[in-house]
Amino acid sequence: MTTSRWSVPGGVVGLATVAIAGAVGPLAGQPDMSQVEIRTIELEHDLFMLMGRGGNIGLSVGEDGAFLIDDQFAPLTGKILAAVAAVSEEPVRWVLNTHWHGDHTGGNENLGAAGAMIVAHENVYRRMNPAEFAGLVGRSNQAPRGALPVVTFDSGVRFHWNGRHIEVTHIGEAHTDGDAIVHFPRANVFHMGDTFFRGRYPFIDVDSGGDIDGVIAAANFVLERSSEGTRIIPGHGELASVDHLREYRDMLETVRLRVAGLVANGRTADQVVAAAPTADLDAVWGDNPERFVRAVYRSLAGS
Repeated sequence: MTTSRWSVPGGVVGLATVAIAGAVGPLAGQPDMSQVEIRTIELEHDLFMLMGRGGNIGLSVGEDGAFLIDDQFAPLTGKILAAVAAVSEEPVRWVLNTHWHGDHTGGNENLGAAGAMIVAHENVYRRMNPAEFAGLVGRSNQAPRGALPVVTFDSGVRFHWNGRHIEVTHIGEAHTDGDAIVHFPRANVFHMGDTFFRGRYPFIDVDSGGDIDGVIAAANFVLERSSEGTRIIPGHGELASVDHLREYRDMLETVRLRVAGLVANGRTADQVVAAAPTADLDAVWGDNPERFVRAVYRSLAGS
């Protein structure tokens, strides 16, 4: 299938007619994920969260076709499509990437070859396609042409699909510089991508434009639009509530404040790490605290 790349500066995407073929097998050179199982969590009769290996997937199904949020790794495409087929007879027509990292975009080439339209923020396209953007600053990898988004947006985009209004917002520089948060208003559900790691310190990809203040802003963006019944799909971890997100935001603000004080006193990155600003938090959040502290330091010190 041949498609052209569209740019959507913040408009509305409606129905599209896309022919979709069967599942595409794993790509050569990918790690063995034969033991990975895809777990399906029902949020509503037509809205689901899929967990496997890599970033959590959002799934809307209905007569228009399946709408996926992220697609994990290429070798899992067949299993993901089987999970979709278990809840819908319609093919995957859209894949929305919340950011560029491979554990969220690895299935793009397979699904694109099968006919799905890939959509993401413009910076995701840039980071996946540095060969076209010689002036790109920071870490990224060249993706195959078939894995690149064919629809990009700037500040946001809205889909009218499967009887839902699906609102997508670019959240600025947070986990990366291309993060999107997806809102299903009728279901009171958000997909936050890697702006939210439930129960653990986040990975802030400073080399891809990530910033601690943006991660805090992403949490506040969702909290301000939430109620006690809101359910949140994190980039990693189990399905979350508003309380989980609020605890996460409070932790982020606490660590930021502590590291900012050390930066203001002229401490180096190594000295900030040695000061152990997360020591009392590690028992709860302790997934690689040093990496997290260094990312917060770089965000604040600009190094």
